[in-house]
Amino acid sequence: MTDGAERAAMGYEHTLMFGQYREDLGEYARLEASRLKSLEKHRKKEEKRRQKELKPYKNAIHRKLVGLWQNTFARLGEDWFFLAFLGVISSLLSFSMDYAISMCQKSRIWLYRDLTAHPFLQYLAWVALPMCLILFSAGFVHVTAPQAIGSGIPEMKTILRGVVLKEYLSFRTLISKVIGLTCTLGSGMPLGKEGPFVHISSILATILSKLVTSFKGIHENESRANEMLAAACAVGVACSFAAPIGGVLFSIEVTSVYFAVRNYWRGFFAACCGAMVWRLLGVWFKNEETLTAIFRTNFHIDFPFDPQELIVFAGIGAVCGLGGAFFVWFHRQIVHFNRKHKRMNAFLQQNRFIYPALITLIISTMTFPLGLGQFMAAELTTHESMNELFSNVTWSNHHLEVDEAIIVSHWTTNYTNIFVNLVVFIIITFLTTTLAATLPVPSGLFIPVFKMGAAFGRLVGECMASWFPDGITLGGSVNRIIPGGYAVVGAAALSGSVTHTISTSVIVFELTGQMSHILPVILAVLIANGISQALQPSIYDSIIQIKKLPYLPPIVSTSSEAHNVYVADIMVRDVVSVWRGCSYKDLRNILKLKKRLQFFPLVESLESMILLGSIQRIELLRLLELQLGRERRLQEAAKRAQLSESPKTPRTEKKPSRFEVVPVVSSTRPSPKCSPPPSPAATPKSPKKSFLRYSPVNSPYNTITSLDARLKQAFENVFKKALTDPFEKVLVPTLSLTTTYSLSQFESSVPSTPVTKRSQQPRILVDMSPEELLAWEEDQLNALVDFGKCHVDPAPFQLVERTTLIKVHSLFSMLGLNYAYVTAIGRLVGVVALKELRKAIENISSGLFITNTNHFGHGEKSEPPSETQSECEDNMDTGKVSIKRRSQEEHHGSNV
Repeated sequence: MTDGAERAAMGYEHTLMFGQYREDLGEYARLEASRLKSLEKHRKKEEKRRQKELKPYKNAIHRKLVGLWQNTFARLGEDWFFLAFLGVISSLLSFSMDYAISMCQKSRIWLYRDLTAHPFLQYLAWVALPMCLILFSAGFVHVTAPQAIGSGIPEMKTILRGVVLKEYLSFRTLISKVIGLTCTLGSGMPLGKEGPFVHISSILATILSKLVTSFKGIHENESRANEMLAAACAVGVACSFAAPIGGVLFSIEVTSVYFAVRNYWRGFFAACCGAMVWRLLGVWFKNEETLTAIFRTNFHIDFPFDPQELIVFAGIGAVCGLGGAFFVWFHRQIVHFNRKHKRMNAFLQQNRFIYPALITLIISTMTFPLGLGQFMAAELTTHESMNELFSNVTWSNHHLEVDEAIIVSHWTTNYTNIFVNLVVFIIITFLTTTLAATLPVPSGLFIPVFKMGAAFGRLVGECMASWFPDGITLGGSVNRIIPGGYAVVGAAALSGSVTHTISTSVIVFELTGQMSHILPVILAVLIANGISQALQPSIYDSIIQIKKLPYLPPIVSTSSEAHNVYVADIMVRDVVSVWRGCSYKDLRNILKLKKRLQFFPLVESLESMILLGSIQRIELLRLLELQLGRERRLQEAAKRAQLSESPKTPRTEKKPSRFEVVPVVSSTRPSPKCSPPPSPAATPKSPKKSFLRYSPVNSPYNTITSLDARLKQAFENVFKKALTDPFEKVLVPTLSLTTTYSLSQFESSVPSTPVTKRSQQPRILVDMSPEELLAWEEDQLNALVDFGKCHVDPAPFQLVERTTLIKVHSLFSMLGLNYAYVTAIGRLVGVVALKELRKAIENISSGLFITNTNHFGHGEKSEPPSETQSECEDNMDTGKVSIKRRSQEEHHGSNV
């Protein structure tokens, strides 16, 4: 700050002789200190932001774990131990969750049966616990991590596609998912565990890779990280059903578009470790006899079914295909209905607990055992109902044993038989599942759909047993009907039609422990999948469309218009790039304007646009840090300080000052009053030290104020930010301008440690003043960028303008690309991102795509990009999904 600015700030005005200040010196000092403090705070904030983007924070515990892992397990085989740890930890977590869920469900049954006998009080007990658990789950998930809401498989499908969704694989999301899912399933809502636990296992894989490695070796490669996530998805299914083979196949079908065969062993090994430990925990803590299937069946192996029954099994597959498509459509309509009514949606968002409470009340009322619940075995848990549906007992048989009669009693009433109860069970479960799937809590849909399919198959099997009580005669032999086999076929067919997977047949075999009905199961699953895929997308693809996740939809027909659409029709021509010869100021402005862009093309010049390579955002931030960072600034400040220090001749005479620092006469007893200052003749002629600098000499001083020029300089030295080393702080007593200190008072504020030369000369970090800092930064920003100091990808993925849309779709899906540059003879002409490709496919499917006929004229002047095209650069960022308008982005950039 100049001398004129200082005078203006202090209200200086000329008088007849000397002039005077109208503002108080203390007020001026306070304002100046506040200004300097705000500038320093802003500078530290910028440095902290740059450092945060440059490198992640690693604490001491993390470093110790990294060292332990690298010196032990990493030497023996990193992949094997990592996958084994993943399987064991996932199984422990799954077993703990199952135990907590079982305790909550048993508590609900106890409240209903044993607490009271009054119907109204039983209804309150039946509704109260689910209401509390669902409200707690909804509130906890909303506060901690909203990303934990829902299944998690659609998000994992998007992440394995190559898009990074922020906070979906964080530790906070893990805690929210585990606690929320436990409360949701413990409430007894018709929801499942399989989908959310796939998400949980993926989060565990991500956290383990961060804890046990320092991002070296296998986990530094993005493709290998995706391989570990694919193995984690298999572990999630295996720890839910104890089905390692079906879990691997299901994870491949659900989450991957293209799967590398070399990853099979990772998925199988991790899934086997998880399933084995999960079942062993069940044997140790649940008193199970041995490692058996979860829903063990004992069908006759000699004649499990008659060949004529294959027609009925095919019919079950067809009906399940239609039912699965209708389930997906009905679920999507409920979600669209909630979103369509803006006022209701806004009201429910402001009052977040109303919708979960209302849906929970409706579902609990519909399943109340003294109401509709008596027609659908509402008192049974999911595990118990599945065991009874798969049981090798013909419910319509009139000659039943005691154990068989107990099973049938759960599915009959005094007013209805098993057929009516099974129909009511299917309808009520269908309605309650679609309603419960809209709750803002962690939830899965595989188990309730699996249970509905088993009930439908059981219904068909019981009908066949009633129509053919003696069995089906073929070639002189009579084969009896096994209704439990029909239940297995129906469960596999309906779950396969909803998820569009074939691996549900393998999961069924591992769940039941028998493969006697392998041919009917595969036949029904194939027919159900064919019908369902022709009518509706899978439930996971439907959720992707509802949430508008950045995932590429498939191109259905090879004879579509995708062969006649080229890259030039969909690419963005207005590309943000960096060029050789640009200044650091240009680079900083580009990074501020495009905060979501993670990759920037490097071109020769803005005129030629010859593509030289691609640079990550992190590399450009490192360049700015090297040019404008704290270390560079402190080095420059120290260099300037050395140049400014020159040997000065000591003054022989010094102008007497009205500001004196004189010693106080020592006394044995400290006195609050000070002795009068000695006469000027008695004062030594040695140069006086500043009163703000601590002297190690053990003598007190009396401070007398004055408006001397040295006082002004002292205040400026105080309020300028002189950075000292935090480990070598010097304790300076606060001296008032009008207070006198005695020897004892002064010594009490000084440390009692002996004074050494090192303590007398603390290490001072010389920094620049705000004015010098601004001038220095301006000089540094005007310098040209040296791209040789950063890593440049010399061969980014490139396309030509004549590349067809179907080829681009195949390349993006197979390689997991998020963007690709479009070049013409080495010249950058555009860029294609995931969003443009997805929108083009959707427009082609709906018949709204308009082909641009003037996209091959290289000499033509390109038209201004549309609002959608101008956001292509944002899709190159692998994090965000939301889209901003160009005008808003420019306005934001101008504000920055």
